[in-house]
Amino acid sequence: MGKSMFSAVSGRTKLAAGVGGALGAALLVAACGSSASSSTGAAASGTPAGASSSSSGASASGGTVIETATSSAGTFLTNGSGRAVYLWAKDTGATSNCTGACAGAWPPVTTTGSATASGSAKASDLGTITRSDGSKQVTYDGHPLYYFSGDSGPGTATGQGSDGFGAKWWLVAPTGSDVTASVSSFTASGGAPAAPASSAPASAPASKSAGGSWS
Repeated sequence: MGKSMFSAVSGRTKLAAGVGGALGAALLVAACGSSASSSTGAAASGTPAGASSSSSGASASGGTVIETATSSAGTFLTNGSGRAVYLWAKDTGATSNCTGACAGAWPPVTTTGSATASGSAKASDLGTITRSDGSKQVTYDGHPLYYFSGDSGPGTATGQGSDGFGAKWWLVAPTGSDVTASVSSFTASGGAPAAPASSAPASAPASKSAGGSWS
């Protein structure tokens, strides 16, 4: 009788040990699976999430567009909204000699970002210089660029050939040379990106006579 009881107890013990071992193995497998899943998730989250956002911020903000327009006098530079830009024969190299009253009548073409080229304008010829007030003036082929306050808006070039402030003002060809032929009006390029009103020269007063407020 004692022997049969011992056999029964021994059988239950083995059964419990077997069940416990199987349960432990199952828990171990589940834990490994969870760990693998966590590792996979961690690896996935390690993918640079900022890759697309960094590329979206690559374009310059506030940059002035320099493009071209064509008339009977040939092709010359304008800004992105078709406003004529000029060089001044009195400037030497990339230094602007137009300040004070001169800059009021001939506001410098300024930019708050990188200037960009469109049409026949060459990006490699674009640059900037820093004026005494800290603003960035756009240059083309080494020539500081200006607007003329007497132009009524895009498509007009009434400053062409003027000798205001002691030297000639000329439109600028895509080659960087001056355009000396007579031009008073032209048709601005239709495919150009429109420049916002805020891209008007920061140093110019908000009046037509000083080169501000253009459509």
